[in-house]
Amino acid sequence: MNLANPPKPKKVSIVVSDLSVRGAGRWGGAVRPFLLARVLQKLDYEVEIVGFLFGEKPPFEPNLGIPIVYIPGANYPRFVNGARQLLDRLDGDIIYAYKPKPSSFGLGILKKFLTKRPLLLDIDDWELSWHGGDRWQYRPPDLKQFGRDLLKPNGSLRNPDYALYLKWMERWVSRADRVTTHTTFLQQRFGGCYLPNGKDVHLFDPSLYDREAARSRYGLSDYRVLMFPGAPRAYKGVEDVLEALDLLQDPDYRLAIVGGSPYDDYDERLKSRWGHWIVQLPTVEPQQMPAVIAAADVIVVPQRDTPAAKAQFPLKLTDGMAMAKPVLATRVGDIPEILGDTGYLVDPHAPQQLARAIETIFEDFGAAANRAGRSRERCVKFYSFEAMSNILLNLFSELERLL
Repeated sequence: MNLANPPKPKKVSIVVSDLSVRGAGRWGGAVRPFLLARVLQKLDYEVEIVGFLFGEKPPFEPNLGIPIVYIPGANYPRFVNGARQLLDRLDGDIIYAYKPKPSSFGLGILKKFLTKRPLLLDIDDWELSWHGGDRWQYRPPDLKQFGRDLLKPNGSLRNPDYALYLKWMERWVSRADRVTTHTTFLQQRFGGCYLPNGKDVHLFDPSLYDREAARSRYGLSDYRVLMFPGAPRAYKGVEDVLEALDLLQDPDYRLAIVGGSPYDDYDERLKSRWGHWIVQLPTVEPQQMPAVIAAADVIVVPQRDTPAAKAQFPLKLTDGMAMAKPVLATRVGDIPEILGDTGYLVDPHAPQQLARAIETIFEDFGAAANRAGRSRERCVKFYSFEAMSNILLNLFSELERLL
């Protein structure tokens, strides 16, 4: 080997269906495709993220040293032109499609067919769960409705990722050379390799942050702070925590919601009923999130028992675990396995149980802090970037043999 000219690192193109603020562009790069990219960079791969931008730019560009290529997104028939641009731009030795959607995995399959490059598929949600799951079928009541769906500019069938096409794409999952999933639910449904979400435990290190300064910065110094560092949606159970606070009726408590929902006005609806309990914190870049988490007393992850929740690996869990915060969560999906015996678990949709658990935590906060310390140790061992790296190293070594 000529050491003066070491081999060029293999390039991985991660294909994302939507890089807008409503898609993978939310949270400025804290979601799954950016985690994959950062871990692959640590494994000395050259990485780019290529995806569609439907109508708007993310609120800020992630400052993570990852090249991001935006292709204008649109409904059919204009989507075809964007698809051509994306295919031309995909020049990775390995293609890694994010989500089994036509606008990511579908184009990945086409690129594999045209170039014989290895194709991975990462599945971090059950996309059909948002439409009713396996029971959903496309059944227009008459030909007139079918015509509207097909011909109107915003007709359902003009959407490149409409539920009908998602259902078709699920049948093509086996066309990927490898599949990665991050929950047991998804692995049982689609097969493949279990690849949990990892946390940068060197960035999320509680010793680096001043708790009191963080609380003062956000006006939380006088409160017992429960924190939900994510986008509230009905299935995420934030209402159950607020109902628990109604039961406790202790003015020292506050629920801090970080960022809020990019999808709809759900935040405003929560504040219209429970505004006296809620403190809304601004959206921050991923590198700033640990300094926000530092202000919390407890991280709450109150998922409800729905197919969408079972399919997810809540990043809020490892936010709290890595920062050695007590985590109060529900027995839904993989949450009990992720936390082990290091968190506090209650049944889903059970405000009374949440209220009792909140009281338990604050009655002996020293014991809760000890448990939270073990939670960080568990995160470092099983849910860190290093843990992800070990899995991806083996997976990509297999794929390189296909090149």
